[in-house]
Amino acid sequence: MSDDHTHVQEFFTARAADWDSRFPDDGPAYAAAVAALELREGDRVLDAGCGTGRALPPLRAAVGSSGVVLGADLTPAMLQAAVRAGRDQEGRLLLADVAALPLRSGSLDAVFAAGLIAHLPHPLTNLRELARGVRRGGTLVLFHPVGRVALAARQGRRITPDDLRAEGNLRPLLARSGWRMTSYVDEDARFLAVAVREG
Repeated sequence: MSDDHTHVQEFFTARAADWDSRFPDDGPAYAAAVAALELREGDRVLDAGCGTGRALPPLRAAVGSSGVVLGADLTPAMLQAAVRAGRDQEGRLLLADVAALPLRSGSLDAVFAAGLIAHLPHPLTNLRELARGVRRGGTLVLFHPVGRVALAARQGRRITPDDLRAEGNLRPLLARSGWRMTSYVDEDARFLAVAVREG
């Protein structure tokens, strides 16, 4: 396992048990972000870096009983917290690295990723792997329940010019990895970038 993976696992393992209680009011923000995927009954969707699975219930509601909902995460403790919360009833949980998804190419209609991009060790390669798993015209949502400025303030840091989530950095990064960004919102109450899988 790479040092990058070890660091991510250590970070989230230490926080898994009380993760949901630290952010108890995020449910409506997750539901609104899932709506941006414009999923249909029967669609196949992946929550990449699903953590405790907070997006799984609205994803299941969006695709219905005939759809497929997958939640992939690198940290066993986060998936265990998802099971304790009963969210494994909403989708199939996978202990998997988004850098090497155990999925056929083009097998998904959409990918939802909350807070993921800041933890990707190789963003270009990792976003290409997400693109590989999605059919042409499929959708990617990059989400965080607070915007970049609010998140930096919460963490006691400043935003730097190389922040991947800045629109001027994210748009070309997505383009180089097989995605075309169609909308971008960065406000105190949410960060939401939507992209479409190019052919």
